[in-house]
This record gives sequence, structure tokens and C-alpha cells, in this order.
Amino acid sequence: MTNDFSDKVMIVTGASSGIGRAVARLFAAKGAQLVLTARSTEKLMALAEELGGEPLVVSADMTQPAEVDAMVAGTLDRFGRVDILFANAGTYVAGDVVDGHPDHWDATIQLNVNSVFRAVRAVLPQMIERRSGDIVVTSSISGHQAIHWEPVYSATKHAVQSFVYGVRRQIAPHNLRIGSLAPGMVLNELWGLTDPAEIEARVAAHSGLRCEDVADALLFMLTRPPNATVRDLVLLPQNQDL
Repeated sequence: MTNDFSDKVMIVTGASSGIGRAVARLFAAKGAQLVLTARSTEKLMALAEELGGEPLVVSADMTQPAEVDAMVAGTLDRFGRVDILFANAGTYVAGDVVDGHPDHWDATIQLNVNSVFRAVRAVLPQMIERRSGDIVVTSSISGHQAIHWEPVYSATKHAVQSFVYGVRRQIAPHNLRIGSLAPGMVLNELWGLTDPAEIEARVAAHSGLRCEDVADALLFMLTRPPNATVRDLVLLPQNQDL
């Protein structure tokens, strides 16, 4: 596959900030027809205006099953197909289990796990029918090892990893690919980092990744030849020690 995505329809969940926003910017520059989804309509509209090209903006809460289905249905109504799903929307919870709130865990699981399962399920029928499509899920280094200060978050990402592995074997006979993109520390709003100077200082210290670094890794995954699947791509800051 070339770097020209002008014939591709791509859904990006969690597009209003962080990794999702960086991915939207990169793939808009590559010509993709974008579907931008997040809860913040205002941020999505500002991003759509920045990008140009008339992307489809879908304000949706991925924890609501009906809104996940409506996102995919709206994409099919507008474009007739989904070529790429980047299931990226997610949240973070850390801390000791003894001090944690189970309701907060449930909300994290609903977004990080259940919404991913539902979004993948929603795009598969038309991909299978066309025998064409790519799915990439944002995982984390926490999906590859249990990190003691974030056990619930780690559990959600382990669930995503297992799901991707199982689905990969199911859809491979239909000529479809699914993989996980698992970054380490990404310097963005999820971690309370918004100051460009602080972000660049941490990048210079090799202690964090830019959102753009993760977007570039996604581009690599999606531009492998059709006979090659990147099952996992783990991307760490050079000085991240786990």
C-alpha cells in the first residue's frame, strides 16, 4: 500500500484530542475521507474546520451502544463503506485497588473494552462482504505487562490484546487485518500535559512520545503490503524503563 489514502474511508474515535487528533491530521494530509468521533462536538468541529475536506463529524459517547452503532451507520450512509477503523477512544485510571471506586472502574471498562468490542463488531459485516478492511486498536504497554500502579487500566488493555488476537484469526480468511498499537508514555492531555515547552523538554530527554510519533506508527502499520499483518506494534520512549 502507498501513502495515498484518498480512496480510503477512515473512522477515528477519540478524535478530539491527543493521539486521535494527531492521527486525524496525518491521515487528512494523506487524503483520507475521515469520520471524526468524540464526545466534544465543539472540539470536533474546530478540528474539522482546521482539516478541511468535509470530514464527517459524529458527536458520540462510545460508552453508549446505540451511539456506537449510529456512528457506523452514519458512516455507511455518507460513504457507503468503512475501510479503516482506528478504535482509539479511551480513558485512564490508576491507584491502589483498596482505594479505588468500582463505579470508576466500570466506566473505564465500558470505554476501554466494551466500546472497542462493539465498534469492531459494527464495522465487520461490510468489511467481510467486501473482503477488504483494516482495524487498529489503541492499546498500551500496559496491555503487555501488568503495571502495579494501574491494575485496572492494565486489565482493560490486556482484554484488548486478547480480543485483537482472537479476532485476527477469525477475520484473516476474509482478507481483513486487525492489530494493536501499544505506546508507552505519550505526552498529551490524558496525562495532564498541554504545555508545548514541557512536552518538548520531555521529548528531548527521551522520556515521552509525541502524539505525532504514535500517528506515524499507525501509518507504518497501515502501509504494510496486504500479505503482511502487524499484529502488535509497541512504541516506547527510549528512556522508559518498566
